[in-house]
Amino acid sequence: MESVTSKDGTRIACERLGEGPPLVLVDGAMCRRAFGPMAPLAKLLAPRFTVAHYDRRGRGDSGDTPPYAVEREVEDLAAVVDALGGSAFVYGTSSGAALALRAAASGVRARKLALFEPPYAMDPSASPLLPTYRARIDQLLAEGRRGDAIALFMKVVGTPGFVIFLMKLFPNVWPKLKAVAHTLPYDFAQLGDRPGHPLPHEVLDLMAAVRCPTLAVLGGKSPDWMRRAVETTASAIPGAKMATVPGQNHAIAATAIAPVLTEFFV
Repeated sequence: MESVTSKDGTRIACERLGEGPPLVLVDGAMCRRAFGPMAPLAKLLAPRFTVAHYDRRGRGDSGDTPPYAVEREVEDLAAVVDALGGSAFVYGTSSGAALALRAAASGVRARKLALFEPPYAMDPSASPLLPTYRARIDQLLAEGRRGDAIALFMKVVGTPGFVIFLMKLFPNVWPKLKAVAHTLPYDFAQLGDRPGHPLPHEVLDLMAAVRCPTLAVLGGKSPDWMRRAVETTASAIPGAKMATVPGQNHAIAATAIAPVLTEFFV
């Protein structure tokens, strides 16, 4: 493991593998280097790229200097890109896609940008819980009920109840999720902090400011609200293209997304 220092002095843990053009992977909610989809993806991409995978602020081995602001996470990603020579391909998944988009719009030198399903829930159709969801998460975290916050998050994003129940039984899963539950509001902030409502102008303006070649990717089995989110993103970013990966949903397999990224980035 290595690390970089963000603009505010926060230590951001990262690692790199492979050889070739630099590529940074940006995780979604609750994931980090040691837990989530990016580690197997990094191994698949390493034969063609120098792949950097890092722990987002507040997760894993990275620091978490308060107060939180979306700009601090943009600076964290900028520090990783700088460590790779000042520019890189960037791939973000879920809320990590929203962060990668913000970074590219803010001047971080992304050679190309790939975004998998930024989960902009722009209307209540994603879940009947959306009207009270954001406030409820804050309340649960304030009460120290991290497990309940995770369970609510998973219910809203469509995880079946029996899967949530089983996850609680696995000691190598549930404690790791609880350890980063406090970062859920960070993800909401990256997405515009208004689940269940139209995208704020701030987010649409960021999309319009992206100037690098961009690919917005959708899983073929993802729900209609997610399709609308990806289509909106692709339409708002100048010159962006959209691709659909058949048979996949929000938990896209590394073996399914790796060839899409390789083709786009090469």
